[in-house]
Amino acid sequence: MNALILSAVSGVLMMFAGLAFKDGRTVRTIALVLLVAVVAGTVAELAGYQFFNINTRGMMVFDRFALLFTFVAAACTFAFFALSGRDMENVGLHLSDYFALIFFILVGIVLSASFKSLLILFLGIEIISIPLYILTGSDKRSLKSNEAALKYFLMGAFSTGLMLMGIALLYGASGTFMTTAMNLGAAEKVSVLAITGMLLLLFSLSFKVSAAPFHFWTPDVYDGAPTVFTSFMATVVKAAGFIAFLRLFDDAFSGIAPQWKTTVALIAGITLFIGNLTAVFQQSVKRMLAYSSIAQAGFMMLAVYSLTADAKEGLILYAAAYSLATIGIFAVLVKMDDYSFEGFNGLARQEPVVAGALVVFLLSLAGIPLTAGFLSKLYMLKATVQGGSLGLAIFAVLMAAVSVYYYFRLIQAMYFKDNHGVTALPVTPAFKSGLVLLAAVTILLGIFPGLLTSWLYF
Repeated sequence: MNALILSAVSGVLMMFAGLAFKDGRTVRTIALVLLVAVVAGTVAELAGYQFFNINTRGMMVFDRFALLFTFVAAACTFAFFALSGRDMENVGLHLSDYFALIFFILVGIVLSASFKSLLILFLGIEIISIPLYILTGSDKRSLKSNEAALKYFLMGAFSTGLMLMGIALLYGASGTFMTTAMNLGAAEKVSVLAITGMLLLLFSLSFKVSAAPFHFWTPDVYDGAPTVFTSFMATVVKAAGFIAFLRLFDDAFSGIAPQWKTTVALIAGITLFIGNLTAVFQQSVKRMLAYSSIAQAGFMMLAVYSLTADAKEGLILYAAAYSLATIGIFAVLVKMDDYSFEGFNGLARQEPVVAGALVVFLLSLAGIPLTAGFLSKLYMLKATVQGGSLGLAIFAVLMAAVSVYYYFRLIQAMYFKDNHGVTALPVTPAFKSGLVLLAAVTILLGIFPGLLTSWLYF
């Protein structure tokens, strides 16, 4: 509850900050201070100090799983603000409004992580989505940005319709919106209404997290949106979608697992295959990262398939590892004029610190040992085997091996190819320090994952 109230108040304060302050540096500083308050409030609630006591009548539960993910989301958002806040000024004139919208997205993330009612799930997903439509089209000078926003809005509206229909059918089947009170598996035969409603919610949430075959919007929207906002969309927002996914299926549908496990396994397998295979053929690093985010969604879908304790721990760790690495890569990408692989040629000679940090992020995304990405993938594979599908786990390992190719292709460009008249990156010592810190956290979580996952229990 602390993070929910503080994020909402911070969003409102940022709207008024735009009227009071015109200097971008001041606005960024205010945003960082407010976000520190959100992070501190979440840590305080994890420690047992709840500042706001509001009766949600059971529609929301701020358990350790919800609070820990809220902390991860807020901390990764802080890293995003610190590294890319200055680049947000280049998108348009309304810097404070961009920060306000991101704070409102955090409100939706808290709702999506802590819901116990389908109504709160719907509100959370929509509070996340609507500001994203605006941020996607925030670069008014770019036709690609306008096209991406329109495509995202139309496809998002369609998936919202599916979600509402699914919620209506589930209410008709169970007589309640509360996910823990549905008892869909109590009857000998599951009703057609319940199965149809469950499938509609499955398809709608698959769209929100860009799982195949509901991923077609992702490359165009990620490529067309301003790069600085693509970073946030592809990381914290995607992870929040999977937290909602896992919570919904664990609370409401775990009793009817035989009716959906095969479908979820197929979606996970197709997502891994399409994401990795299409990423191999991309010539733009930004578009490659869009397709690789689809592949990463396939790995996170394995947690929904298994619904074990390892799946929950792994999803929290995956959210942190994937978000930190991708935010770091996009923070460098947004400062470059050339988004192609050739644009990274010789970067190691020009900026050795930046290139070294990028190597750590890429190794983590590829799942190489001693990085957080390796252990998070290992958690997912272990959970998948526990969930009853050794074949799916083996297929995921093969797809992870494919991903090594396109991640190492970027490392090859930085270290083994010469640059031809490439201008120096506009990076400051503070920016380099931020990248090094993110890389250090990525390695630290890869060696000591308990620093994060133990918060689920203590």
